[in-house]
Amino acid sequence: MFDLDAHLGVSADALKLRSKRAELLARNLANADTPGFQARDFDFRRALESVRHEGGAVTLATTRAGHLRNGGMQVGYPSTADPELLYRVPVAPSTDGNSVDVQLEQAAFAENAVKYQVTLQFVNSKLRGLMTAITGQ
Repeated sequence: MFDLDAHLGVSADALKLRSKRAELLARNLANADTPGFQARDFDFRRALESVRHEGGAVTLATTRAGHLRNGGMQVGYPSTADPELLYRVPVAPSTDGNSVDVQLEQAAFAENAVKYQVTLQFVNSKLRGLMTAITGQ
């Protein structure tokens, strides 16, 4: 029996996670002027590792509490398809409690969009290869 997920490999999971991250970053941007809104994000690489290990939690070996910092976010992920959402630590906190940095969010959104498109093109090429094998053309 043919397993499409196995053929697409990590790309199918990456596409799902990129889509979830795009929604999350768009939500952050939409709430840039909402007092008290806390920007959320997740570490894509760690979330993808967690999804790929199916059931094995990603753990970090640390010797100090400060080691749990990564790009302004706290790290630690469960082994589910839904990544753990983390609060972004603002570079310059606002007086109204909003932690959205519009420039940071726009840059993250643009980078995620480009990587989503690349992953989508890779999946499309894999599917075209399957169609060629099936139809013989």
